[in-house]
Formats: sequence, structure tokens, C-alpha cells
Amino acid sequence: MRNIYLVAMPAPTTTFDSVDDLVVHLRELATLGSDEGLAFSELDHGLQTAAILESAHPDDIELQVAGLVHDLAHPWDGPGQPEHHRMGARAVHDLLGERVAFLIEAHVDAKRYLVATDVGYQAALSPGSVLTLDAQGGPLSPEEIVAVERHPDWNAAVALRRADDGSKVVGAVVPDLDHWIASIHDVARR
Repeated sequence: MRNIYLVAMPAPTTTFDSVDDLVVHLRELATLGSDEGLAFSELDHGLQTAAILESAHPDDIELQVAGLVHDLAHPWDGPGQPEHHRMGARAVHDLLGERVAFLIEAHVDAKRYLVATDVGYQAALSPGSVLTLDAQGGPLSPEEIVAVERHPDWNAAVALRRADDGSKVVGAVVPDLDHWIASIHDVARR
């Protein structure tokens, strides 16, 4: 593992060299409250997201793992979380591959996309997601919408975003981190 910081500080060069290092970081996220101030941990949020994706997309292990780790960089980012998606994508790119890194990076643009294209979406966002929207660029422009829709994995990015939005339930019962370790290893071997 290189430069893994588990306190709130920028970590633009952080990368995970092994599944073990990534799992240590994820376990540390269990000690950090949600960045939205909700009564669950950052790990709880990732576990809920992964569980939703496992149910909705049982054959897409990369999407499920991306859901598990999509906010792993929250502790490294600043107010408004403007860079956590890019930091997280960089941190896992070499370990988990191009597609997982894309899905992590795209989950913020998927929120911006849904705000721009789904009339009721913004009203359903959590208060924290509404606050970060401006720091993350606001709604996508019409030109940006056309560009993102061309990506072959755009629908998967939107699915991750919708799971992300639905995974803020205090006390939700979902599989724990141990359930996901074999899946993380499988994705890392690809």
C-alpha cells in the first residue's frame, strides 16, 4: 500500500496495491460516520450500495464491487466532496481495473445527469447530496448529457448512482464486508 491516509486530508496519489490493503481501508471506513452526518458509517453505506446492486444486477460483479468502494475516498476529500470520485477511481484503477474505476468516477456525473434529465430526481436526493451537487459541477449541460450517454457503461453508472441514493438507510441489514472479500479478489484477478 502506498500513501494510505485514513484522516480527512487530500490523498491524490493514493493507490491500493493489494486486496488486503483495500480491505484494511474499508474496515477503517466502519469507524467513520457518514459524510452526510447520518447515523451509519461510510462502510455501511458502501455495503448497502453493493447489496442493492447484487440484488438488481446479480451477474455484474464489477458493478457490485464498484458500489462497495465508490465512496472510499470520502475521508480524503474536502467540503462538498468535489474530487472523491476521481481520487477513488485512481486509488483502485490498477487493482480493480478500468471498468470499476470508470464506475466510481462516473457516479458523480450520474447524479448530475439524473438531476438534468429526471424531473423528480433532485427532490428525492438526500440533503447531503443536494449540498454537494454545486461543488461537483451542478446539472450536466445538454452537450455533456450527449457525451456521457455515448459511454458503453453509462447505464451501469446510472444504476450505481441509483443504488447509492437508495443506500442511506439507518439499520439496514445487508451482508457484511466478509461477504464481499472473495468478489473483490475475483475482480482484482481480471
